[in-house]
Formats: sequence, structure tokens, C-alpha cells
Amino acid sequence: MSDFVHLHTHSEYSLLDGLGKLDHLIERAKSFGMGALAITDHGAMYGSFKFYLKAKAAGIKPIIGVETYIARRSRFDKEGKVDTDPYHLVLLAKNEAGYQNLMKLVTQAHLEGYYYKPRVDWEILEKYHEELICLSACLHGQVPSLLRNNQDQEAETIAKKYAELFGPDHYYIELQRHPKIADCDAINEKLVKLAKKLGLPIVATNDIHYVDPDDAQAQEILLCVQTQDTMLNKNRKMSMIDSPDFYMRSPEEMKGLFIQYPEAIENTARIASMCDINLSVGKWILPAYPLENKETPEAHLTTVVHDRLKNRYKEITKDIRERIDYELGIINSRGYATYFLIVSDFVNWAKSHRIAVGPGRGSAAGSVVSYVLGITGIDPFFFKLPFERFLNPFRPTPPDIDLDFADDRRDEVIAYVTAKYGSDKVAQIITFGTMEARGAVRDSGRALGMPYAGPDRISKMIPPGFQGSPMTIDKAITQSPDLARAYQTEPETKRLLDVARKLEGVARHSSVHAAGVVIADRPLVTYTPLQKESKGERIVTQYDMYTVGEDGVGLLKMDFLGLRNLTIIAQALAFIKLTQGKTVDLTLIPLDDPRTYEMLGDGETTGIFQLESSGMRRYVKELKPSSIFDLMAMVALFRPGPMAMIPEFIKRKHNPSLVQFPDPRLTDVLAQSYGLICYQDDVLLTAITLAGYSWGDADKLRKAVGKKIPTEMKKQKEKFIDGCVKNGLTQKRAEEIFTLIEPFAGYGFNKAHAACYAMIAYQTAYLKANFPVEYMTAVLTAESRGNTGPIRDEKIGMIVEECRRMNITLLPPDINASDVEFTIEANGIRFGLSAIKNVGTAVIESVLAARVGEPFTKMSDFIRRVDVSKVNKKTIESLVKAGAMDAFGIRAQLLMVLPDFLDRVHKDRKATAAGQAGLFDEASPPVDVLPNIEEIPKEQLLAFEKELLGFYLTEHPLTRLITKLRDLGTTPLGDITSERVGDKIRVGGIVTAVKRITTKAGNQEMAFVKLDDRTGVVEIVVFPKVYARSFAVWQADSVVWVTGRVDEKDDRLTILVDEAGSVS
Repeated sequence: MSDFVHLHTHSEYSLLDGLGKLDHLIERAKSFGMGALAITDHGAMYGSFKFYLKAKAAGIKPIIGVETYIARRSRFDKEGKVDTDPYHLVLLAKNEAGYQNLMKLVTQAHLEGYYYKPRVDWEILEKYHEELICLSACLHGQVPSLLRNNQDQEAETIAKKYAELFGPDHYYIELQRHPKIADCDAINEKLVKLAKKLGLPIVATNDIHYVDPDDAQAQEILLCVQTQDTMLNKNRKMSMIDSPDFYMRSPEEMKGLFIQYPEAIENTARIASMCDINLSVGKWILPAYPLENKETPEAHLTTVVHDRLKNRYKEITKDIRERIDYELGIINSRGYATYFLIVSDFVNWAKSHRIAVGPGRGSAAGSVVSYVLGITGIDPFFFKLPFERFLNPFRPTPPDIDLDFADDRRDEVIAYVTAKYGSDKVAQIITFGTMEARGAVRDSGRALGMPYAGPDRISKMIPPGFQGSPMTIDKAITQSPDLARAYQTEPETKRLLDVARKLEGVARHSSVHAAGVVIADRPLVTYTPLQKESKGERIVTQYDMYTVGEDGVGLLKMDFLGLRNLTIIAQALAFIKLTQGKTVDLTLIPLDDPRTYEMLGDGETTGIFQLESSGMRRYVKELKPSSIFDLMAMVALFRPGPMAMIPEFIKRKHNPSLVQFPDPRLTDVLAQSYGLICYQDDVLLTAITLAGYSWGDADKLRKAVGKKIPTEMKKQKEKFIDGCVKNGLTQKRAEEIFTLIEPFAGYGFNKAHAACYAMIAYQTAYLKANFPVEYMTAVLTAESRGNTGPIRDEKIGMIVEECRRMNITLLPPDINASDVEFTIEANGIRFGLSAIKNVGTAVIESVLAARVGEPFTKMSDFIRRVDVSKVNKKTIESLVKAGAMDAFGIRAQLLMVLPDFLDRVHKDRKATAAGQAGLFDEASPPVDVLPNIEEIPKEQLLAFEKELLGFYLTEHPLTRLITKLRDLGTTPLGDITSERVGDKIRVGGIVTAVKRITTKAGNQEMAFVKLDDRTGVVEIVVFPKVYARSFAVWQADSVVWVTGRVDEKDDRLTILVDEAGSVS
């Protein structure tokens, strides 16, 4: 065992500063024979618990620490140029009490002391210093910094202060040897002299920022990313490359560097022996659910379930009672009653406050108890959902109930939970963005100072990964011939990829997890350090979802997901109530509504949850679904792996004679899906039915196949086949069935999740089919709120086209009739004022306030009554161009008189301020006197709409040419799917955007063009040869036809152009 231990180590969780990944650091320490290793990231403990788990698993003693920042004055002082450069200080936790104090210090530093960096001060060090060992830190430490400034007496005073605070053998003077740092050795001599004078121990460290010496350049790239600088700048704000020795030195190297100070080496092992932390891992920590009369959670849950049973089932059969008793038996015996009560409470609170809650997600919908409590909205008996996929006696981990809420009101539910359990006990969960392959290439290219086009070209050669299997640079080189060729033949590309390789997978930044929330029984700082979100006031954990939950700290982790389709549903129901006086209860709608299935069978799925992609639309049209079970299967099958089964599913739907089962014993299991395996549950039930698996064994099968670990797969295959043979199948048939189930275990939905999402799909389809105006108004409202920029314009444009197809009247924004957002008027949809660009919230508030009680009668009346300091000339021009003032005159007239009218208003206000009568105060005619001029040409009016609304509203330029395009044999863009990749096709539409570039190789011009034909939008690529003979065609707003081949890159379909021409 080594007698040296590294006590000053920065991992990748010293964000954009440390490069070392935890596994690599631990492996290297172990290879050096070290029995312990410390982690001391800058100002935060992001990786501490994860490091603890990994080090323990590797047989290395984990020492948890932090290199904290010390405010030069108070942590509350935040003055520019004075408080922006704090000192460093290394703190190591001796035991659990020290770990608790470390978490409190780090939390206070973030919540109270954050000013460029998270800072502690002397006050909180005094409060939380016990059971911590302190090192004086690197050259940026307070004592070394004072010595560097020749403030030796002050350095001595500060060192004494720290020594007295932390106590004997708990404050060490830290020495580092970096020969290329000019004054490092001189400062070491001063530090040793000071230590001898004060009788303080010394300790040797290396301030590790990366693992290997050849990682120095990659770590410098990280610093450039952090400071937004490049390696070309010799005067970078932050640089360590001139001393490329911040790697994990071997014990022998460290002893050689500190040969004159052997005690500094010995003290590393001494400190390591003083540190011994044993943290609780994986023990579920639940908050107390408030109960009266000393009732137990188990008794209360049982009472509540039996009381509410009649609300869900008119007739309570023997099967229902037995299932309830079975589920409650497992829930109560495993200690999960409190969990169900907590979830039931906030879900039912949300429903009572008219916040839309989804029918469930994940396997929780397989629980009848969840259904009776109102947590889920899916009847497991109707959908034949097994409880055991969610929870079974053999499951080693707690259940997991994830929930969807309307995305515009999700935060209200989190606020309720926070108020109920205490703001110090509830927080959202942090997540870390990592440098994936493409991002690492782009970041590296920027930091190396390469022109944008080079790294951009290389990153686009990297194929996309998918959930659970991210793409790596090594994999990309084997999969992409273009990338492999570039790597082998272009030295600059090789250098770029070699650097990027070292960066990929490294944590880049922190953010708030989209859904995760933790609830604790005690203040959260007892379990995890906390901080504020990067831009806001929300409190978040410093441990991520994989660490803070059941496999790590053990806190109750909930996913509160925001789902826009629930917002759409809630808004549609509100519109129906407003316009028709009807209250629609979606729990009571028929699941066999003919109008709904007819609409789906026609492929009219725009705006329908899960069913509106072009590929799904085509399959739904072929399927012509007639039951919720058809929708369930489509939701489950439309994903990688199972998607290949969709054509067979459709055939069996339309021809029952084709239905056959892998084994007669699976008839009941697979009846709803025409004998095909569609869900993870089908896989598990197949293993249970044919191979004699228990639910515990089946769960292991699911995890093994999902993770695709070859050794585990081999074991499971052997176990499955042996079980099937024992139960009467031949070896060959058993192997065939295993091959059949393999793709579904890895990629398939569980059945309960498919049922929940099929239900939302059906509910949205039902509303669209039966209340089209109200539903489409809700869709427009939600998409308008939820998106910005080109994405918003594209989304709204598609919905506008769908409304036209549905013969819904679309009314343009109107200064007297429009509200802020979309409204329903005369069975049509009126666009709100917020739809117009350059018309912000302050403008709309001013307009609506001025309009109260009396509509505007003319333009001069409008200008006189609104606040022209907010409603300026540009805003009014936008209102006019968008058609919001058409009631006052034609747009050409209004735009001409606008400057004069505004000038008169300004003069009037000045006159009024001077006590004189204004021009508009005199009796004026009922209408404005406008010049006698012609209206602006139709094409220009449509261009105004596109500019200010983002899409064509009153008429689409393609309307008069669509027949001509179809006569040319064009394929609708909305019908192009991945299956057409490689096909030669002809398309046509209107050019909405043109991006011209010059190629690096031949200095030739080419173009990327966005084409829209009202059924969809696609990017077309015009390479130099084609561009040279067709450049005149590529003009914005021109209508063109294109012949080319369908291609797919970055999961996006494009068309590579062979020929093109104009259509007029």
C-alpha cells in the first residue's frame, strides 16, 4: 500500500476546469497502490456522493472535500473589483459530522455568498468547522497569497487564526511543486519557514486537474470554453498550459519532488488515516405524511382505498376486492403506504384546483390502488394491466410514480408540495449537460481558434445517437466513411478529433432537471448540498437524480412533468364551457366514438398527441383504428426496434385469419394486439407463462436485455430456453420465441404507459373531432405560448393550414376585437394582438386599457387614446401591416397618414401641458380624412403577413398554384418519411429561407433552402453544380419545383437537388 495519498484533486465536476472523470481518477489511484483518494472540486460537491460510491466499489477509501472560496471580506459583501477574487481553502471531512458541516458550508456559500464564485467567510467557518481538516491550498490560498505579496506578518496572523480554529493536527500548510511557475519554490520556502515558526504540519499535494500528462492541452481547451477564449490568444484570462504538470503524479514522483520534505509526504497518509466516512446508501427516506389520532399510514391508506372504491367501480366484484387486497398487502408490507398517500394528496389537490393531470405514465397505471386513489386515470382491469410490472414482492427497489401536469400550471403543484412539507425540505434536482461527441468537436474547434466552417463540417459527419446509446467519436469514425476519411487524410481534423475525444462525456454545465423534485423528512442540507439555479431563485440539489434518489442518498424523488397536450386539453374544455355552456368530463366520454375514429382513419392527426408525425399519420391512416387498444399498440410500436412490426399489425387488424400466437398459452396475453408482442409486459408475461419465470426473474430479464450486456444476455437466453423446454417447447421453438422478444425488452413501452398515452391521444382526437373550433383554438394558444422564433412560426403555420383544411374561419388580428391571445368569435378563431411581432405586453396592455368601454372609431382616435410612449410608430406600423386596423381604411392610406397623425398627437400633448387647446380637441369628423390612393399589391400584403405574423393568414401564395404543382407530379412534403431515403422524387412549394455559402474546397457557391408546400417543410440542399445553373430560382417567396434524392442527416430529412425550376 502506498504511503502517499493525493488530497487535492479536481474532477470533471470542477466544471470547465477539471478534466478527470471519476472512474479514471480512481483507476489511476488504485494502479499506484493508493489506499485512499480525496476529491476537492472548486466550490461545489456535485460529484462527491458519486465519488464515494465508486471509490468504495473499487476498494479505495473516499475522502470527501472541497476547495472552497473564501471571501476577502464578508460573504454578503458583493462589490465589483473588491469582492471578485476570493481566496482558496481546502477542506476535508473526517467523518459523517464533518461531511454534514461541509454540505452546510457549501450550501451557504451558494445561497448567501455567491458573487461570481460561491464564497464562505470566517463567520460560517467558525460555525461549521468541526470535524474538518483544513489545508492552506494552492498559491491562490490566503496564506500563500499574502506571502507572495510580501505580507509575511499578516500571513502569520492568518495561519495562526486557522490553526486555532481547526485545532491541533487539523490545519496543514500545503506545499505544491510546479517548476514552471516562477515563484512556486520561493513561496514553498516561505511556507515551510512559517510552518516551522508556528509549529504547524506541512503536506504535499499536486492540485490535480487531469489524469495524464498528455491531457494538459485538452484541459486548456476546457478553460478556453469556460472563458470564451481561444488558444490563439496568448494573453488569455485563464491558462495552465505553461505548467503542464497538474496531472495525477505517481507516489514516486511526489516523493522525488519533495525529497527535502519527507514529512510532507508522510502527512498525506496520516491525514487519510484520520478520515473515515461511512454514509447511508440506498435507504429510502420518506417525509412524514400528516395523520391524526396516531393512525398508521398503512391503516389510513387501507381506509381511504376502501372508502373511494365506489367512486371508481359501480359494482365491486370479487376480482376487484382480491386485487385491492393483494396490492395493499404488498404496498403496506414493503413500507410504501406513506409514498402513496403523499402522491395521492398532491395529485388530488391539483385536480381540485382544475390543473389538468394526465392519466398516468409508466407502470404505475397498472395499480388498481393508484386508480382508486385518483393518482392514475386508467382502469387496469379494462386494459388488462399487471400490477407486478409496477411493484411485486421480489422487486428490490421502491416504486416510481411519475406524473404529467399541464405545462403552464406544473409549478403550482410544486409550490403546493413545497408549502406542505417546508421550503427547506423540498427542492428541484440538478442535472449536468455533458460534452457529447458533436458538442465536443464544436467546442474544441472554437477553443483552438479554427474557422467555424471546419468543426461544423466535421460535427455534421457524426451520426446522431439515441436515448440510452449516445454516439461517441470512436463509434462515429467506424460508422461514417466520410469522417473516417477526414480523420485519416486531414491533419487538422485529426488534431481536432483527438482533442475532442478527451472532452466527450465531461460535465460541461449544470441546469435544473426538467421534472425532478425531492422531498425530505428533514432539512435537505442534511442529505445534499444545495444551490440556486444558474439564472433564477429556485433551490436545487447539487446531487443529480442518479445520486440523490433510491440508489444513492435515498431521498423521495418525484418527476413532475409538464405536458403541453394537457394544457391544450384544459384550454379546450374551458373554451367549450365558454362558447357552448357544456361541461365535458373526459373520464366519461365514450371510447368508441365513431366521429373520432373516422377522423383518425382519414389521417387527420395534426394536433393529436403522439399521432401527428408524418410517419405515424401514414400508419394510422392504413390501420384505421377502431379501438383504444389499436391506439395503444401504435403508441408502443412506433419506436426503434418494434416499428418493424407495424405493417404486420395492420395486416392482422384487417384480416383476422392472419392472427396467430407464438404459443396457445399466450392467447389471453396477446389477444388485444392480434397475437403480436407489442409491450415490455408481453415479454415478461411470455417468460413467466412459457419459461416459468417469477416476476423477480422477469424483471431481471427486462433489465439485462435493456442494458444489452453480452454476458447477462447469454445467461438470460440460456435460462429462458431451459425454462421453455421444461414447460414442453422444443429447443428450436424456444430459441425462435427468445429472438422474437429480444427487441421489445430493450425498446418497448410498458403496457401501462402505452395505455396512458393512448388515452391522451384519444382524448385530444375526441375533442378535435367533436369540438373542432374550440380544440384548434386551444392548440394555437398553447403552441404560441410554448415556442418562439422560427419554430413557433412553423408550428403555427401548420396549424393554420389544418384549420383551413377543416374549413374553420380564421380572423386576423383586429384592434377592436382581438384580445391578448386567440379567442373564438362567430364560430371562427380570432388571432390575438400578441400574434403580431413588435407588439409586446406593454403595448397590448395600453391598447386594452384604452379600449375599455368604447371601441376605437378611427386611427386618429386610436392614437389619441393610447399611450404613445409605449405604442410607438414602429408598433402602429406593425398593427397596420398585419391588418389589425383594416376597419379604419386601406393599409396604404393608413401607413401614409401615420407620421402626420403621430406628429399632431405629440403637438397636442405639448399644447395641453402648456394649457392650450390641441388640434385633436377641436370637433373632428366621424372618420379620418385619408388620401385617395390605391391599396398595396396583394403580394406585398401577404409578405407583410409573413413578416409580422410568421406565416400567411388570409391567403397562401401557393393556393392558386397548388393544382399546377400537383400536375407536375410533385409529392406532398408531409408524405415524405424515412422510408423514402434514397428515392428520387419531385416536390414543389414556396421558398421560405435561403442560406448561401461558399465551399471551402472549391470556393464555389451553394445553398441550403427551406421549402414549404402547406403539408410540411423540408430543407433542400443545392450543391455548386446545380446552383450554378439554377441560382435565379432560389429567391425568398418564389414558388419552385425540385427533383432530387431524399437524404437523412441528424434525424432530419433533406432533399439533394438534381434539377429545379420556377412555377408561375
